[in-house]
Amino acid sequence: MTAPAVGAFREAARLWTTGVAVLTARHGDEVFAKTVSSLCPLSLDPLLLSVAVDRRSPLVDAVRADARFAVGVLGARQEALARRFAAPGAGRALGLFTGAPMRTAATGTPVLEECLAWFDCRLHAVLPGGDHALLVGRVVATGDSGPGEPLLYHDRAFRSLAPLPVPTPTGVSA
Repeated sequence: MTAPAVGAFREAARLWTTGVAVLTARHGDEVFAKTVSSLCPLSLDPLLLSVAVDRRSPLVDAVRADARFAVGVLGARQEALARRFAAPGAGRALGLFTGAPMRTAATGTPVLEECLAWFDCRLHAVLPGGDHALLVGRVVATGDSGPGEPLLYHDRAFRSLAPLPVPTPTGVSA
């Protein structure tokens, strides 16, 4: 049995629907942010969270150096932020980002405001994952902004939830 070609793998993977989040970190005066879709709550004891990032990203080096990061789960109205931090080179700036309100979490890591939920983590491990680094964080603080619709990514496009129609039971007359 041979492994599938990269193109075939990408075509199949694009049909996996996932939430969208922004990973943030700080190193010295620099703040880093990157849109991610590989967030995974990993463990309840201890509280662990994982996120995959291109191993060449300066964000990975910042997390390694500072040993902390945060992740903000984006809502359906935050597509512009997702697009902004998905663009190459857009996720690094001196000081705080303009137009992207942030506050400091328990570890001192910046967290995007108005996210559906956020996780503030101390670095637990960095694991190899092919062309990505798997950042595993021990969650030290978390919060949410209340109910809301999540921002989703499916088939190369941002999407939001839509209620499914209520099925009519078969064989039931009105």
